[in-house]
Amino acid sequence: QVQLVESGGGLVQPGGSLRLSCSASENISKFDAVGWYRRAPGKAREMVAVLIVNGDSTDYSDSVRGRFSISRDMAKNTVSLQMNNLQPEDTAVYYCGSVWYSTHSWGQGTQVTVAS
Repeated sequence: QVQLVESGGGLVQPGGSLRLSCSASENISKFDAVGWYRRAPGKAREMVAVLIVNGDSTDYSDSVRGRFSISRDMAKNTVSLQMNNLQPEDTAVYYCGSVWYSTHSWGQGTQVTVAS
């Protein structure tokens, strides 16, 4: 089982930025995909941004495209999510998730709150 640990959440004002980081217990280069998901209060978990490792392609939800950016640091074996122009509707628990040999793994999540 892959261990994923998120960091970087917190409270930010509307229009602000945060950077989330996800560290993995296995080499991310081995994964099929790794990405960020979120669950807002009373809502289902949704995909935010995903990195397809083999091919190095990315995909974003329509709600964050142009504001969020997913990237990988091979030296640190981490995946980051740069979030700009945050809005109150971005408030959620953000999870790092991976797929490796058809097995899904999840981190514990980190809270992001956007409020003035």
